Amino acid sequence: MTEANPLPPLPPLPDHLSTDPRSPHHVAAVFEHDIGIRFNDKERLDVEEYCISEGWIKVPAGKTVDRKGKPLLIKLKGRVEAFYR
Repeated sequence: MTEANPLPPLPPLPDHLSTDPRSPHHVAAVFEHDIGIRFNDKERLDVEEYCISEGWIKVPAGKTVDRKGKPLLIKLKGRVEAFYR
């Protein structure tokens, strides 16, 4: 008889997370899994950074980029939920 290997536990989602690897709020272990962000009860696919306790997300401001070629981000305030898909 063989036992099924249990899946390793998922790392806890932090309160503040950024997709930018140079940010102090970037947690590489979390990005090994598919995560989702729900903002004001709608799932958002364009979130670059979030903070659950402060209630905000940062998303690109259209196609506008800074002088280094990175998208300019705007902060939106509301109810933020992070989850694993």
